[in-house]
Amino acid sequence: MEVGAALALACAMLPVASAFAAGTVAFPTRPMRIIVPFAPGGPTDVAARVIGPKMSDAWGQPVVIDNRVGAGGNIGMALAAKAPPDGHTVLFTSSSVVVNQTLFSKPGYDVFKDLVAVTRANTTPNILVVHPSVPAKNLTELIALVRANPGKYSYASPGTGTTGHLSCEMLRVATKIDIQHVPFNGAAPAVTSIVGNQTPIGCLGLPPAQPQLKSGALRPIAVTSAQRWKQNPDVPTMVESGFPGFVNDLMTGVFLPAGTPAAIVNRLQAEIARIVMLPDVQDRLGPLGFEPVANTPAQFARQVREEVEMYGKVIREANIKSD
Repeated sequence: MEVGAALALACAMLPVASAFAAGTVAFPTRPMRIIVPFAPGGPTDVAARVIGPKMSDAWGQPVVIDNRVGAGGNIGMALAAKAPPDGHTVLFTSSSVVVNQTLFSKPGYDVFKDLVAVTRANTTPNILVVHPSVPAKNLTELIALVRANPGKYSYASPGTGTTGHLSCEMLRVATKIDIQHVPFNGAAPAVTSIVGNQTPIGCLGLPPAQPQLKSGALRPIAVTSAQRWKQNPDVPTMVESGFPGFVNDLMTGVFLPAGTPAAIVNRLQAEIARIVMLPDVQDRLGPLGFEPVANTPAQFARQVREEVEMYGKVIREANIKSD
C-alpha cells in the first residue's frame, strides 16, 4: 500500500477508534444472541430469561436465548468463544466456566484466552440439604451420622463437576466421611431424588431447592455463602458450622468472545448492572435465592482466576474426572 493510501486509511479509522474509546459506538446494531450452555429451567437459564428482555427493551433489538446443551456446558461455551467479537453473541454461564478448565482435559475453550469477562451478574450459594427423615438437624449431627454408618449414605448433585458436587467433595475430603456421590443431569432431577428419599442428602445451588425448602419437603443444613443468605436467614453457613474458609457460590457469569472492543464490554456491563438492580428484576430473582453483584470486568476477571485455582485444587484432591 502506498504511503498516501495508508495514511488516508489510518485517518479514516480514527473516528471509529475514538468512538470505541469514548464508549459511544453504535451497539447493538442487530439482534443479539445469549448463549446459555444448559437446559431451559435451570438457574442460569432463568436469570438469562429475566435479564434478556430488559436488554431488548432498552436497546430496541431482539435478544434471543439460545440453549446449547452438552459436555457439562462446554459445547455452548466453546461456541460463544468462537463467535465474532462484536458483542452480538453473549455467553451467560455458571461457575462451570471456571470449573471445567480443570475438570476436562480439553474443554474446547480457554477462559483466559478465548473469553473476556464482563460481569458476575448474580450469585447464589450452594446449599446442603437432607430429606426430612434423616435424623440430623445440623452439620455436626450429619457428619456424625454418616461417619457412624460408613457406605450407607449417598448425596445427589446436579452433575459431576457442578459447584454442588464440588461443595460436597470439599466436605468429604475435609472430614474423611464415607459417602457416595450420585450425579444427575441437572438440578431438577437431583431435587426430585432427594425429595423422594432415593438419595437422602443433596448438594446443589439454592434456587432449584428453594420451593422444596419453603414447603418443608427438604431440610436445610448449611449454605456456602460467607454470611447467612438474605432469603434464608435461619440457615447457618458452612463457616458457622465449623469449616472456616468454606465459601463458594453458583454464579451467573457474563462473557464475550476475546477481542471484543472494550467499549462494547463496558457498555454491556453497565446495562446488565442497571438491569439486575431494577426492583422488578430483584422481585423475580430474589425469592429464588439470587442476589445481584454486577461487578466490573476487572473485578470479575480477578475472581475468574481465583476460582479456577480454588476449584482446580478440589478437583485434584478429590481425584474427580469427567473425561
